[in-house]
Amino acid sequence: MIQKGGPIMSNNSHAAIVKPPFFTPGVCVVAIIALIGLTGIGARFLFGLGHVTNLNNQFPWGLWIGVDVACGVALAAGGFTSAFIAEILMKEDFHDIVRPALLTAMLGYTFVGLGVFVDIGRSYNIWHMLLPSMWSPNSALFEVGMCVSCYLTVLYIEFLPIALERFKDRVPWPAVNGILHFLDRIMKKVIWIFIILGVMLSCMHQSSLGALNVIAVTKIHPLWWSPILPMLFLLSAFCVGPSMVIFESGISMRSFGIPYHYESPVLAKLGKFLPFLLIVYFTAKLVDMLNRETWVYLVDGSFEGKMFMLEVTIGVILPFCIFVSEKLRNSFVWLWAAAMMVVAGVVLNRVNVFITGVNPVYQDMTGRYSPKGWEWCVTIGCICIIVLIARLIILNLPVIHALEGGHEHE
Repeated sequence: MIQKGGPIMSNNSHAAIVKPPFFTPGVCVVAIIALIGLTGIGARFLFGLGHVTNLNNQFPWGLWIGVDVACGVALAAGGFTSAFIAEILMKEDFHDIVRPALLTAMLGYTFVGLGVFVDIGRSYNIWHMLLPSMWSPNSALFEVGMCVSCYLTVLYIEFLPIALERFKDRVPWPAVNGILHFLDRIMKKVIWIFIILGVMLSCMHQSSLGALNVIAVTKIHPLWWSPILPMLFLLSAFCVGPSMVIFESGISMRSFGIPYHYESPVLAKLGKFLPFLLIVYFTAKLVDMLNRETWVYLVDGSFEGKMFMLEVTIGVILPFCIFVSEKLRNSFVWLWAAAMMVVAGVVLNRVNVFITGVNPVYQDMTGRYSPKGWEWCVTIGCICIIVLIARLIILNLPVIHALEGGHEHE
């Protein structure tokens, strides 16, 4: 049974509003890159996809789908995995990581929605999928779209109690205060429904994103195409969820001046789950490869074979060796490095599936797809926008847990 309130709704939460300045030299650089990205988005809508991308009929999906959407969905898995561990399994040791993971997931899926909106040709018709008359129940893409839309809504609802905690009893209007307290009471009673929905929806669309590629059997290299691709996508999401929590926790502690030893014990415990998850994921890939005899592509000297080996080495083998060692796992530097490797491996996997491994029938007539400079600008710019929004939220809402005698909090 889910704990009543839990780390999201708890009135005894140690989460606080940290007080460093918003603008630093690094933040200014990020803001400039974000402005360049916004310029690219403006050029896309003013002049069309053909002006800012190298997409064509043979390569209709490129960097924006492979990175902005596929990688964004995977890297936001920390939200549902941390909620499952802390709220459903009731592991109280992990309560401190739930709110930052929830914020990362919420902004990650917002990034996914922005990526889709920019990528599709008729962006102004994106709302059509919400009309029952236009539903296509047999479409994997429809399931992905609906699950992402529903889960994004659930994430914002799950994040609502954090905003209520910040503003209730702090606004000068009694009527507004009454509404905030009413919403707070309602959320305490129904939050468990949205936690379960969030886990369920995330599992559904993580796997359906893989199902989307199963139908492209003639277009994807055999090293990455598989009939069990939905399961592989889901298993890799299970691996990258805790890894992303560790990875973003390290960045947050560095950015907000929190000593690494403050959260290291909790993150080290989280790292204990990863050897098991990685070995399950690796075993599934290995059995599938042996069953379909696709291992022959690893020894043919091809670029695809080298990319597959790089993906598995960086994303599975090396981090497994670190996570399985208690000594290395308890060292925050090694723990963070291993988590970064898993994140990099899953990113490389999604890029391989959606870009590197794509072999269209008429590829020789068009040449290989390579992103234009503007595509890179939009992708990196969108990431920078999300980073700025995350910093703004953390500085104004109780997301990161307070230090004893450290940052001021309200």
